[in-house]
Amino acid sequence: MNSPFATELAFHRLLTAAGQAPSVLNTQPWRLEAVHGEFAELLADPDRRLRVSDPRGRSLHVSCGAALFNLRLAVRTAGHRPLVWLLPNTAEEPRLLAAVRVSPYRPAPVRTRELYDRIGLRRTNREPFSERRVPEHVLADLRDAAAREGACLVMLGRHAAADLLEHVAVADDELAKDGGYQAELRAWTMSGNRRDGLPSYVQGPGCADDPAPVRDFGLHRERGPVHFESRPQLAVLTTAGDGPLDWLRAGQALQRLLLTATVHGVSASFLNQPLDLRDMRRRSDPHHRRGHIQMIIRLGYGPAVPRAPRRPAAELRRTAPARTRESCAV
Repeated sequence: MNSPFATELAFHRLLTAAGQAPSVLNTQPWRLEAVHGEFAELLADPDRRLRVSDPRGRSLHVSCGAALFNLRLAVRTAGHRPLVWLLPNTAEEPRLLAAVRVSPYRPAPVRTRELYDRIGLRRTNREPFSERRVPEHVLADLRDAAAREGACLVMLGRHAAADLLEHVAVADDELAKDGGYQAELRAWTMSGNRRDGLPSYVQGPGCADDPAPVRDFGLHRERGPVHFESRPQLAVLTTAGDGPLDWLRAGQALQRLLLTATVHGVSASFLNQPLDLRDMRRRSDPHHRRGHIQMIIRLGYGPAVPRAPRRPAAELRRTAPARTRESCAV
């Protein structure tokens, strides 16, 4: 069986899958390159890094990890086993986040194909959710999805969720006073004919509740404030460490659990402002026995929403530079 990196058509399929991944402010900060038709490289795109809100590159790595998971699914459903090396050559190429070889393998199992089929259906949903609670068997499936990628999904109880919403509101107030942060946010949330960023049609309505269980980007146009669910179901995604490898694992875990949620008809959105503030201020998150928080996730049952814009697959491909291939071979 031919390698999925060997032909333009096959590699285009991989590019398309990777490009559907969620990313911070829909920056889509990744590039993919097929090397000699033998393996693929996933690279960070430094021009799309949020330099104010993401000085460590944590959110960039999480975003690229999500794209890597989609790439793995596309490889697996093509009848191959993906063999992944994370950060294979940071000394010579710090932008190189992962290298992927393949080997022929048996057909993909049903669940893998289910997840792959949901790549184009997954959405970040910033609309009000219903009062219906996500049942425990679904939450258990989401926890298992995170655990399979080396992360931990911790569901918060009623009081912990309320405390976290207050913490989000405090972070929002502090970030509102940071001119650089606000300018960066506006740069990625302005309206217009774009292939990236968050246009107003995916930002959701204004929230009439305090504290708000959804992020307010300030571009509601004709939609007035509305009430959201009375008891938001919140979770945090954690990793044992807090370095680039952990961030890449968190991104893969995030995408596996989001696609699993999509299989179950569960919607998700994010409240990561406290994490932005933590990264910007070089603070450490409070010690928790379950690890370092990488994502704050709101789960529930929401209405159908439009997809955020995406760059065409051709824009995601990186032209091979003139460098020694042996240095990054896997």
